[in-house]
Formats: sequence, structure tokens, C-alpha cells
Amino acid sequence: MKQLLSKATVPVGVVGIIVLLIVPIPSWLLDVLIIVNISFALLVLLTSMFAKRPLDFSVFPSLLLIGTLFRLGLNVASTRLVLGEAHAGQVIQAFGQVTVSGSLIIGAVVFLILTVIQFVVITKGAERVAEVGARFTLDAMPGKQMAIDADLNAGLITDTEAKRRRAEVSAESDFYGAMDGASKFVKGDAIAGVVIIVINFVGGIAIGMLQDGKGAVEALETYSILTIGDGLVTQIAALLMAISTGMIVTRENIEVEMGQSAGRQLLQSRNALMITGAGAVALGFIPGMPIFAFFAVAAVLFIMASRMKAHERRKDEDAESVQLAQREAEAEETPDELMDKMRVHALEISLSPDIVDLAAPGQGDLLTRVKALRRKIALEMGFMIPPVRTRDNVALPAQTYAVLIAGVEVARGIVPRGQVLALGAGLDHLPGTAVTDPVFGLDGRWIPTEMSHAADLAGATVIDRTSVVITHLSDVVQQNAHRLFSLEDARQLTEHLKKETPSLVEELTPALLSMGAIWRVLTSLLAERVAIGDLGRIYEALVLRAKISTEHAGLVEAARGALGPAIASRFANDGRLQVIMLDPALEQQMLEGMRVVEGRAQIVLGAQATLDVLDAVRAQAQSAAESGHEPILVCAPTLRAGVREMTVSQAPQLPVVSYDEASSGGLAMDVVGVIRIGEQAALTPNES
Repeated sequence: MKQLLSKATVPVGVVGIIVLLIVPIPSWLLDVLIIVNISFALLVLLTSMFAKRPLDFSVFPSLLLIGTLFRLGLNVASTRLVLGEAHAGQVIQAFGQVTVSGSLIIGAVVFLILTVIQFVVITKGAERVAEVGARFTLDAMPGKQMAIDADLNAGLITDTEAKRRRAEVSAESDFYGAMDGASKFVKGDAIAGVVIIVINFVGGIAIGMLQDGKGAVEALETYSILTIGDGLVTQIAALLMAISTGMIVTRENIEVEMGQSAGRQLLQSRNALMITGAGAVALGFIPGMPIFAFFAVAAVLFIMASRMKAHERRKDEDAESVQLAQREAEAEETPDELMDKMRVHALEISLSPDIVDLAAPGQGDLLTRVKALRRKIALEMGFMIPPVRTRDNVALPAQTYAVLIAGVEVARGIVPRGQVLALGAGLDHLPGTAVTDPVFGLDGRWIPTEMSHAADLAGATVIDRTSVVITHLSDVVQQNAHRLFSLEDARQLTEHLKKETPSLVEELTPALLSMGAIWRVLTSLLAERVAIGDLGRIYEALVLRAKISTEHAGLVEAARGALGPAIASRFANDGRLQVIMLDPALEQQMLEGMRVVEGRAQIVLGAQATLDVLDAVRAQAQSAAESGHEPILVCAPTLRAGVREMTVSQAPQLPVVSYDEASSGGLAMDVVGVIRIGEQAALTPNES
């Protein structure tokens, strides 16, 4: 029943307003409706003040339209009673008599002042703010949508979170667009109110003198009180709604009520209070000024300033107490605490002091997105990377961050404050610093944040500072996953697998392989960006291979063989592999020069032949990358480990895959190059 009433309230109310425009109502009912109108406007005003964000009161544009229609209906009903019966209820009569106070001129002036305040000041300002807010919100909408899509593609947010953010962006644009139109209702309501008052005044006097036979003075007195009273009860409610409109469209998008935010920001400067108090005292000494009133205001300001000083002193004392406690704790460090500080962290992000806001609580979301990145890497690579330590480093240049692994810097970049990175061509007309993206090698430019929309229009991809750091960190982690995977990680993964398949783990370790040997195999897989998530299949292959030989290279190839389809599909694009092949003659020469030294496969060729192969591999990999391909180098299974060992220095990003692995997934292969030595180091696809 309650739900039914809540659903029917607004439709019934709108129907009632339409009836109000047509059907005459008695004066007592008009009194009730006027009181409801003023109370409704006051409720909307207070709700807009206590709303923490504009979207918390997203129904406001619709309420503004309903309130405007309600007031116009009351104007029509009151006009009918004023002109027809020369009486429009007690509320209008009381408002008119109190305002006029024995002087028609005073009453008219008060009414005109209220009308000017509403129409010229509040309504005009709210209309302009709503128009600008709608324009800026709609302009920023594509950039916000792209940022959400980028976070979703990077795995930093879930599908549910992305849907929620998109809905919020859409709701925000709809709200400000609706407010831009709703502000016109307020303006039209003010104009209509003035016109209706003029009609009531002129028409009432004419009816009183010509139809009722009243004298000019009597008619003027009767209808002026009714006209001003009718105008006031309407304009007061309209003024409250106009103020509500201004408050809604000027609110910041912060999770704080307006009163709390205003009090905190107005009282943030003790010097401002002291200077204002001194100014009030100085004004009080001007001849003719009410000196006691000025002194009272100054006293209140001085008291507030003194309380702020005491509060700041307590904060300083608390900070000193905390620092003292920290120094005492440092002075009483135990050996274990000192050892903990000496420990080198596996993964670390260092920030120059001017960009530490990226990791500051409530300012940057770097820490939150690092957490999401750890989850993404775990799902992709099959193990959890160690916690990422974030700290400031005064030794770094301004605007610079660095990524360290085991205390050694492996990458660095810049992220200027107040700027975003635009990637793409045709950005020379934008202000900023030209750079090269550290991950993809694309040309870009750091531009001011307010130029993001201009970069979008130019066809560039705009990336915020945090996304730049996270993307760079993700690339570093994937390249160095084998350095981050520890023996303890291998043990934990094994223990977890043992809960599901205890017989498999017990047969493999320690009976056939030690945990250290297993860790070496998993590390070798990660070094070539092979995910180890399918640990059960890897261990099954290791059990079979270890019964024949425990040679490390053979164990790695056995594990890769078990993961063949997964390895191939990782490099496929639309079901096809872009491959670079070895010339059969070169492949045969490599087979003859194959050696295994201390468990590592090596290919021994002549000095010139080795240089030719490396040059050809580097040239083919670069040519394929420039053509937009992501190729893999395929070779015989017995050669794969040796070819990888040989080419990793010249083409570290080029995957080396065996024929068996490439064909195990049933994928089609497109040959984009052939490696050969002699007269021709590289053969184009057409020539092959």
C-alpha cells in the first residue's frame, strides 16, 4: 500500500495542478495550497543545502518544473478569486496587510525589490551557471568515457565498476543538461509572476470601479493589498526555488555537506579573521557609525581567531609528540627492526617529492590501481607479484618516477603535475613537452589538463598521470617476472596445488625434483613470458620428463610442450600467427652446431655467420614491428632453446616458439620473413 501511494503521489499531484488551472476553488483551500507551496519550496532549499553532491538530488529539475507549474496554478486560482470576489483567503490578505503596513508605496517598493532580487540577481546567475556547467560537462564526457574504457582494458576495474562509472557519467551529463533547461523555468516563472501581478492590480481596480461601483481610493486600497499579498506568497516560494537552483548548480562534486565545507574553508585562515576584525574596529571609529555594533562583530572575529590559534597550537603539540615518539622508537630499535629496514624490497616505485600526490590518500589513486594491477598480473601470469613499496626520493629529478627491482632501477619516466599525456600525431599546435612513450615507443606530448578536450578532437589518446605510471609498471613487471618470482612463491603454489591433486605433487617432489629445480623451471618459463597458471599440467609434464632426465633444458621444453596451445594462442591475432622462419640450410647448420654446456643449449657458428644471423633477426623483428605485426620466430623443437639463447640480446621482445608449439593450437600461420645468411640475410614474404 505504501509503495502504491509513493508511486501515485506525483501523477495525482500533476493532475491536481491541471484541475487547479481550470476549476475554481474556495479561499480556504487556496490558503492550504499556498502553505503547501511555501513549505515545499523550503524543503527543496534545505535538501539542496544538505546534499553532498549535485547527483544526490538528481530529481531536482523535475521538481523545479512541478513546483513552477504548481505556482502558476495558484496564480490562476488566486487571480480568479481576487478579480471575482475581491477576497483570496487569509494568507494573501495577511501578507498584503503586513507588507503594506499602512503605506501602499512601501508595500509596492518591497515587492519590487524582491522581484528584482529574484529575476535579475539569482535567476540570471543560476541560468548562466547552469548553461556553462552543462557545456563543460558535455565537453568532458568523451574523455571520461575513454578513461573508463582504458581502466577496463588495463584490468584496473571490473565490468560492474565500469558500468557504474559509465552510468554516473551519463547521469551527470543528463543532470546538467536538464538543469540548463530547468533554469529557464525559473526565469519564465519570474516574468509570469510580474505579468500576473500587473493584471491583478489593473484589472482589480477596473472591476472595483466599473462593476462594483467603488470609489477610486477604496478600489485602490482593496486590490493593492490583495495584489501585493498574492505577489508575495508566490514570489517567496519562487525565490526559495531560485536559490535552490543556484545552490545545486554551484555545488562542488565532493562528499561533504555545504555547511561543513563552507565552515571549514571560511575558517581556514587565522590571519584573515584578525584582519577582518581590525577592519571592523577601524570602520567603527568613522563619525556617525554604530561603534558598538562594529566592536561586537570585531570581538566575535577576534575570539574565533584566538580559538584557531589554540587549536593550531594543540595540533603542533600533537605533531611534536608524534615525532618525539618516533625518535624514541628509532633510538630503541631492536635488531629485528633494524634488519627489516635493511631489507631490500623486491619491487618499488620511487617518486620525486613534487609528484608524491599520486600516492597521497584522497588525492591520487596510485595505490588502489597498483592493487588492481597485482590482481591482473596474477590472473595473467599465474603468480602474485610481491607488494609494491611506494616512497619519495629527493635524489630524483623533478616530475620523475623510477621503478626498482631488488633495489636496482630498471625504468624511469616523467609525470608532470597538472598535465596529461596525449599520444598521437598532429599535436604540434598544442602547448606542452614532446616525449616518447616509454612502453609503446609512440610520440606524445605532455599537455595541460584543460587541453584534454582539444587533444581528443585532434584524434589523440589522452592518458592521465597515474595510468602512465601503472602502464609502465605493468610492462616492467611482465619483462622481469622471472626476477620477481621467488622460491617461496614456488613453494606456496605447490602447497596450493597439493590440496587439489596431492598424488601429483607427492610423485614430483621431493621424489623426482627438489623445490629448487621446480623453481628454476618456472622461472625459465616466466623469463619468456609463458604463464604458469596451469600448474597442474606443468607438473604432469615434469613428472614424465624427470623419470627420463632431470636436465634443466629438457624439463623446460617438456613444460612448454604441455602448454603448447596456450603459448601459441597468446601471440595469435584473429586466429592467425605472424611468423618469422629460419631458412632450411641455416636450420641444418644450426643443428650441426648445437651444444649443451652446463645444462644450457648453445648454437656454435662461425663469427661472421653469427653476426649475420643476429643482424637478420634484428632487421626482421624491426620490419615486422613497423608493419604493425607482432611476429614470433619459429624453429625446430631441438633448436628452440639455443635460438632463444642466441637471439635474446638482439631481439629480447621476439618470442621463439617451436614448430610443435606453433601448430598445436590449430592456428593459421602467415610467414612475414625468413632468416638466412650468405648473400641475402633476410628474405621478404613475397620472395619466400
